[in-house]
Amino acid sequence: MKRMTVGVMFLFSIIVLSCSTDDKPTLSDDEFELVDPNPNPEPEPEPEDIPDEDTGTYTTCNSEGENATRTSNDLPDAVNVGTIDDRTCYANYKESTIDGTTWGIYNITDGSNKFETTLQPRMERSLPIANSNVGSFVKFTGDFRILEAGYTGTSSQDGSYIAQAKGKHTGGGGSADPAICLYLAKPVFGEGADAEKQVAFDIYAERILERGGSGSGREVVLLKRVNKNEITSFVLEVGFKEDPSDSSKKIHYCNAIIGGEAFNWNIPDPDRGTQSKIRYGAYRVKGGRAQIRWANTTHEKVEI
Repeated sequence: MKRMTVGVMFLFSIIVLSCSTDDKPTLSDDEFELVDPNPNPEPEPEPEDIPDEDTGTYTTCNSEGENATRTSNDLPDAVNVGTIDDRTCYANYKESTIDGTTWGIYNITDGSNKFETTLQPRMERSLPIANSNVGSFVKFTGDFRILEAGYTGTSSQDGSYIAQAKGKHTGGGGSADPAICLYLAKPVFGEGADAEKQVAFDIYAERILERGGSGSGREVVLLKRVNKNEITSFVLEVGFKEDPSDSSKKIHYCNAIIGGEAFNWNIPDPDRGTQSKIRYGAYRVKGGRAQIRWANTTHEKVEI
């Protein structure tokens, strides 16, 4: 019995001595251990899937983008309010439904206005006009997403308009149907691997300095930045109200709320203004392509 006990203890001591102090088997000269320096790596971000984005190369005009007149190729019962004004041969108005929301698709390219070859391409919607009486106004609401804006490499020529306030005036000067304030999206490019990609957009207000002014007669004011494909709320109200400092005078105002931030502005020479109106969609692309999406659009007109 004692011999058996001694044998067991001897065998146990051999097993203990054959192991290293950290209980890991000793590696022979022809073996090696692989060590992962980052055992839990962060997953690479997946590229964003935007189902209604046009990607890759394109031609200025396409057969599916041709239209006989500026109003001939709207969809019946379009989800976006207003009358189509389509001056591009790149694409006609289409719609896409994503996560239960139906979006109007406005795509234009440089040089695609075949109706007026000297003017910029556009695919916009026009809305009813209000008169210039105190208390009269028009109000547009909607959500937008920007996927791409015009790019030339020259800052003053970059960007595309997503909406604009318009209105005629007395005394002549400028366009027969003048813009008052245009909301301009300029592309912001990424860094590193995204250096050639538009990843965000700076939204500017391009405002007249005087009635009939254009070009140097406007100021361009930075409002805010939105990310590519970011759903952003938009409210624009244009109308006439009494001047609180002098009841005999009136104010012609153009007040926007973008992504919850208010950007109010009073239009110069209010007594010369004869109307208020709003257009939205995609307008101006002096290089490349513009892709704007609109959903949940409404329009209100009040006349006194």
